[in-house]
Amino acid sequence: MPTNFFTNLFDSNNPYFSAGVGVLGFGAGLAMLRQGLTRGASFARRRLIVSLEIPSKDKSYLWFLQWMSQQSLRRTHQYAVETSFIQHDNGSVSTNFSLVPGPGTHYFKWRGAWIQVQRQRDSKMMDLTTGSPWETITLTALYRDRDIFTELLREARQLALAKQEGKTVIYTSFGPEWRPFGLPRKRRILDSVILDKDIKEKIVRDVRDFINNGKWYYEMGIPYRRGYLLYGPPGSGKSSFIQALAGELEYNICLLNLSERGLTDDRMNHLLSNAPERSIILLEDIDAAFTKRLAPNQQSYQSTVTFSGLLNALDGVASAEERIIFMTTNHVDRLDRALIRPGRVDMKEHFGTATEHQIRSMFLRFYQGEHEWAEQFVDKIKGRGISTAQLQGHFVFYKNDARAAVENAESVFHTW
Repeated sequence: MPTNFFTNLFDSNNPYFSAGVGVLGFGAGLAMLRQGLTRGASFARRRLIVSLEIPSKDKSYLWFLQWMSQQSLRRTHQYAVETSFIQHDNGSVSTNFSLVPGPGTHYFKWRGAWIQVQRQRDSKMMDLTTGSPWETITLTALYRDRDIFTELLREARQLALAKQEGKTVIYTSFGPEWRPFGLPRKRRILDSVILDKDIKEKIVRDVRDFINNGKWYYEMGIPYRRGYLLYGPPGSGKSSFIQALAGELEYNICLLNLSERGLTDDRMNHLLSNAPERSIILLEDIDAAFTKRLAPNQQSYQSTVTFSGLLNALDGVASAEERIIFMTTNHVDRLDRALIRPGRVDMKEHFGTATEHQIRSMFLRFYQGEHEWAEQFVDKIKGRGISTAQLQGHFVFYKNDARAAVENAESVFHTW
């Protein structure tokens, strides 16, 4: 190839050479501009914008969702439903629904600051115990408003606690953790539960003595935990008393169903060892946990929790301390002696059918001052094996008429 060809090609006066250099220069300029904009945006984001990440495992996650559901959101067209569900042994179902902002991007203004909320769900990361996808909430605001996050979380926490003030929170197990079931319930007054003479006072006195003597337990080298067994026929007030006791002590209740499908020894032990503070753990119908049962139109099922696993969870090496457990049963004769020995059950109390004392006291609680009618009612009902639940249903039906309650006393035996 002739030498003058290259000379002419790179000649600055050659229009093709000038065009090529121009294109290359323009492309390089665009690349530099793009890189500069990217760096500038990154710098501006670091300097002007601040973000806060709240993972779904953090306690404030549910607090924030509930708080956020009460805000005036912009550009929000997607909501998610939070459902609390529990199926009782008698087949009935209790549910509670609440709407919260769903996955996506939401905007709202709070205390003069604009906040962007991104709720992201990662389908690739799952909690193998619950089957729930991992979620993250990311809050973004201007850097100048960074203190707003602390104020926001503080208000969300106060709102959550305010809903519980003066109330009893019922927790149920959800996978490996405890979650509130439904809305907090108004504390039940202890005087509203009428038991036979001295039973209520004896249990309350024992529980308070346990709570107030933690130091003594540690000094004596005794495991700091207490177990109670309440046994007797259905409707005798076992669960009602526990709820009233929790209200009296300003404690919450952790309800653990040992017959729940998927509940294993390890998960049960973890739940019993990680109950919320100031809570009573309640194991209802303890006799049914290890018995096959067949319900209408349902297959028989058996708890996956082993008996030895339960014993180890109650007082084994890995069992938790600073714990109060109440167990209830309608059939104490079906319980293995190993389950109710001292150390696992420290106090046993029988809740039987209504005694004369209970009948009279309940009547006078509903109809204050009606002592004459009360005695007539006692004479008609005593010794006939009536439950306190039946009595309450009868008194509610005739709540404004003590005379009618007495005259129709026989109908109390047909309420169930």
